[in-house]
Amino acid sequence: MTIIWGGLALGAVYALVAIGYNIVFISSNTFNFAQAQLMMVGTFVTYTGLVTFHLPVFAAVLLAMAAVAVVASIEERVAIRPVADPSALLVTTLGAAVLLNGLSQLTWGTQPLSVPFFAGDRVLGLLGGRVYPVELALVAVAIAAVLIFTLLSRRLVTGLALLAMAEDREAAMLRGINVRRMAFWAFAASGAFAGLLGVFVGPKTFAVATLGASLALKGFVVVAIGGFGSMPGTLVGGLAVGLVEAVAARYLGSEYALISVFAVLLLILLVRPSGLFVRAQERTV
Repeated sequence: MTIIWGGLALGAVYALVAIGYNIVFISSNTFNFAQAQLMMVGTFVTYTGLVTFHLPVFAAVLLAMAAVAVVASIEERVAIRPVADPSALLVTTLGAAVLLNGLSQLTWGTQPLSVPFFAGDRVLGLLGGRVYPVELALVAVAIAAVLIFTLLSRRLVTGLALLAMAEDREAAMLRGINVRRMAFWAFAASGAFAGLLGVFVGPKTFAVATLGASLALKGFVVVAIGGFGSMPGTLVGGLAVGLVEAVAARYLGSEYALISVFAVLLLILLVRPSGLFVRAQERTV
């Protein structure tokens, strides 16, 4: 059961990265390759607030949310808005990811930094296994985030506008929706969300400059499994990836963990090319 808890916690981290991907994808039909790097910056800022400045947890979280939201807003202005060709956005967001990796190494160094967890690090016994408080918190936060974003997208006018933009951007513009402004605030919201997660992800993964690169690929796999734009799909896909990786590493060896994850991805895409929670729609001409 200890392996299961560890796999679920790791999968929750992947799911949280995928949620950030989907926030941007729903609003602007853009895949932001730098989302995992925004989460990485969130862990570093959280470490700075808690360890360097000795701020209370709430103040450190607010600092991380504000800082990463600003970084995401700058990315939208520099790497997204001036680009006319949608296919070029993959290159510009990837460039933003590389830039954030480099700046993080220059600012905080290359050594892993331990981010303290506000609930402590005492090992708990649960259902016959051992689990850390941060692992339980990660699973709870992933579930809560999916529920909240799903509810907001269906009940609030802003959420309905984002769904309209995802369905037909031109029609949304004709209905009076300011798609550029909405896309900008979606980027800022994804940054604030990534900053908020720093207090949960950092204690599990440490704050390290290679974190963004390692999480980016797994987050993309989660989105591909669950389906682009599906919030419930991110949760199911993330937990599935985490469990497959943990079980494969335990019983097959760590060198087979990544291979097992991609084997599951290929199998799912063969059966459901659009993902588990997205139904492919035929377009009539």
